Amino acid sequence: MNLTSKNLILLNEVESTNNYANQLVLSKAAEHGTVVLAQYQKKGRGQQGNFWESEFGKNMLASFIVFPQFLSAARQFYLSKIVSLALVDFLKTETNEVSVKWPNDIYVRNKKIAGILIENSIKAVNVSSAIIGIGLNLNQEKFISDAPNPVSLKLITGKDYISETVVRQISEYFFIWYEKLQAEYFNEIDTNYYNQLFRANEWALFEKQGIQFEAKISGIGEFGQLILENRNGVFSEYMFKEVEFVI
Repeated sequence: MNLTSKNLILLNEVESTNNYANQLVLSKAAEHGTVVLAQYQKKGRGQQGNFWESEFGKNMLASFIVFPQFLSAARQFYLSKIVSLALVDFLKTETNEVSVKWPNDIYVRNKKIAGILIENSIKAVNVSSAIIGIGLNLNQEKFISDAPNPVSLKLITGKDYISETVVRQISEYFFIWYEKLQAEYFNEIDTNYYNQLFRANEWALFEKQGIQFEAKISGIGEFGQLILENRNGVFSEYMFKEVEFVI
């Protein structure tokens, strides 16, 4: 699915692209595949109310609107999987050592280059609409927030990027994966997602309620939970924010 001038909305400044996209959905003014792209967000949001830092015009701040009414609410984490895979596909054309840091960050080596915020509306047992917010660091070279490890593509490659060009490329990758999801290629999506996970199949430190422990990622559960195995062969499952990576 290619972005056209009809379904790509370009904004100079907005409170939040997700908020703007949500108003389009509520007013029934959004078509499937509409993308909102802003040069600046006054109140850019991340998971759990976190703030997304971005200088004016430096990065890709976008929200994709889709209506995946074929998707059961129980499988809504697949939207996170496919947008993560689309970002990995794009970034691998520019650099290497790209991975998905569960549940919603994209890393290059040990640094965060992108974050994802998905807001779903559920009707009966299916997802009626989804707003997929993406913050991708493109050209920003200095970060002043207390985020521990941000990086941008320019810091990695030395090149300048145009956000509109990048969002079009990511859209192409995304809708390839979206069609696979619609066709119920769950195993293909699961396998590719697991293979891209940050620190998959290696012993690493995690932290839960201030206590660090060593474990290995063994999979992702049906509802998106992280499955860890400790040195004693005991498996544990964690939902979002219940456990953190020690970077």
